[in-house]
Amino acid sequence: MAESEVDTPSTPIEYENKYFEYHGVRLPPFCRGKMDEIANFSLRNSDIWIVTYPKSGTSLLQEVVYLVSQGADPDEIGLMNIDEQLPVLEYPQPGLEIIQELTSPRLIKSHLPYRFLPTAMHNGEGKVIYMARNPKDLVVSYYQFHRSLRTMSYRGTFQEFCRRFMNDKLGYGSWFEHVQEFWEHRMDSNVLFLKYEDMYKDLGTLVEQLARFLGVSCDKAQLESMVESCNQLIEQCCNSEALSIYRELRYSSNNPHACSAEERKSYTSGMA
Repeated sequence: MAESEVDTPSTPIEYENKYFEYHGVRLPPFCRGKMDEIANFSLRNSDIWIVTYPKSGTSLLQEVVYLVSQGADPDEIGLMNIDEQLPVLEYPQPGLEIIQELTSPRLIKSHLPYRFLPTAMHNGEGKVIYMARNPKDLVVSYYQFHRSLRTMSYRGTFQEFCRRFMNDKLGYGSWFEHVQEFWEHRMDSNVLFLKYEDMYKDLGTLVEQLARFLGVSCDKAQLESMVESCNQLIEQCCNSEALSIYRELRYSSNNPHACSAEERKSYTSGMA
């Protein structure tokens, strides 16, 4: 039988228990007990890391990075389960031991703040691509994510969620500190700081930055072809995500806990 709304955690205390604090930062429960192991995780110079605060365009960025680094075809990527190619460091699956043994070049994702990432990364090992997103769009996407995730079962209003976001009461801590930490390291030789909005404003420059950072050599014609392939990939991803969001919001319109029409408009406009 489907889980009823009255059976899902909705009180502040129940919701708070979904997190644990590590050095003053709220982290998801699956991070508990593994932070020291993450700090000591061994890096390789060929590693490519994608780090973001949640809902900052991670899925879209990973597709573009995979295409640029591997020279893959957009249609080929569309047939792949790209998440299997880029595991998340702190997630329960596949786990740190398996990620450690992956063949090079490893492509690894994480949502952890800079200070909690492997010490070797702080010492300049591996290549780290960080993407930041406008918090006004991010918070709406994060809200919908929390509402749809059974393990979180968030039933508060959008306004309540915004207060949580502003007061650092969500997983992975403060968005402001998360972005600020990476901004302060944007000049490090192994860090590339990108903005989500630039995928739409100036994709050519972003792809060129990625190619240069990853050491992918290409002439002008090859770069233009790569940009076109990335543009095609972005359109495919956005159309697929927009359809999923539209269905969710349409269903939510009859839900007493749903966001308002104005909030739904804000969310879909944030896709562009």
